[in-house]
Amino acid sequence: MAGPRVPDAGDGADGGEGSDDGTVTLPCGESVHRGEFDLGMREYECACGERHAVVMDMHPPSRFVPEDVVEVLRASVTPSEDDAFEEFGTPHLMGSVMEEFPEEVVVVDASEDGTVGYALLWVAAFDARTLHEHVVELVVELMEHAVSHTRDDGAQGEFETQMLDFDVEGFVDAYRSEREWERER
Repeated sequence: MAGPRVPDAGDGADGGEGSDDGTVTLPCGESVHRGEFDLGMREYECACGERHAVVMDMHPPSRFVPEDVVEVLRASVTPSEDDAFEEFGTPHLMGSVMEEFPEEVVVVDASEDGTVGYALLWVAAFDARTLHEHVVELVVELMEHAVSHTRDDGAQGEFETQMLDFDVEGFVDAYRSEREWERER
C-alpha cells in the first residue's frame, strides 16, 4: 500500500473539486451545489436513492479510530515537505481511501469559497459505515506496513497475533456505538 497522501485539488474530482458555479458531480453522477453539505453532515441522502459518506477536512481522524491510535499515526507518519498539512490527519486518511477507490470518491476543493465552511470535502459512492470500515482496514494496513519495518521480531509477531483476532466490522460496530453515532447526521 502506498503511503497516505493529500489529494491534489483535481484528484478524483470530476470538475469535481466543484465547478465555477459551485456544482459538484457526485460519484453516482448526480449534481448538487456544494452548499448542500453542512459541517455536521456525515452522510448525504442523494436523489439517486443512495446515502453517500461525507467527510470534511475539519472532521478529526478520531471519527474513525480512537485518539490514541491517531496519536501513534501522527508520531509515526511524517507528511511530505510539499504537503499542505503539517501533521497526519483526515486529509491523509481520505487520500488513502481515494487511492483504493479512485472512482468511488470525489474531492471538492472549496478553499476559495468562504460561504461553505470547509476547505476540502470528500463524498463517497458508499455509505458512512462502509467508509468507516474502509478507513479502519487502511489504518491496519498502514500499521502492518510500519511494524514490518521494525527490527523487533517480537513486536512483529505480537502485532500479527493481535490482527488474527481483530474484527473490522466488530470494531466499527463498537466504536460507532461508543461514539453514539446511531444517526450519521
